[in-house]
Amino acid sequence: MSTERGPRVNYQIKIASVRVIDDEGAQLGIMEVHEARRIAEERGLDLVEVAPNARPPVCKIMDYGRYKYEQAKKEKEARKKQHHITVKEMKFRPKIDDHDYDFKVAHVREFLEKGDKVKLTIMFRGREMMHQEFGRAILDRVKEDIADLAIVEQTPKSEGRNMTMVVAPSRSESAGVKKQESTEETDEE
Repeated sequence: MSTERGPRVNYQIKIASVRVIDDEGAQLGIMEVHEARRIAEERGLDLVEVAPNARPPVCKIMDYGRYKYEQAKKEKEARKKQHHITVKEMKFRPKIDDHDYDFKVAHVREFLEKGDKVKLTIMFRGREMMHQEFGRAILDRVKEDIADLAIVEQTPKSEGRNMTMVVAPSRSESAGVKKQESTEETDEE
């Protein structure tokens, strides 16, 4: 078995016989571990256990330092390509004024253009709870106003004194925004 740090290498391999693959991928067959280590040392390489659960375990002759470096490089590259999606929240009240509504919707559009998800929350107080249809109407109005940029990921639902809906940027639109930004950058140069 491999240790917490990675596969066993050279003298960490304690089993009597192993199946050996050389540095070019050719199989050398089943041999005793000390013989496999000797071959690896003659070539200036390491004996690395790649399949510890096989019987007999499979070991490969390779430059372990270089292997670890390439693995770390691949992991770093994979982390770079990951896109972290953040969820922004915009809160509304049932009796929101037109200007306030327009201002908040403009911010929601901005968040969606950047590729973020947006959680829309309607907060009810006191007697407003009796007329949740007003909150539902606001969420429907927002949905219509941002239909060109977003898709509804979670339909409106009531949670205590709040009603929430989650919208996400539509894939084609967010890709188009990124292309547009890249062309603007080249025009400025």
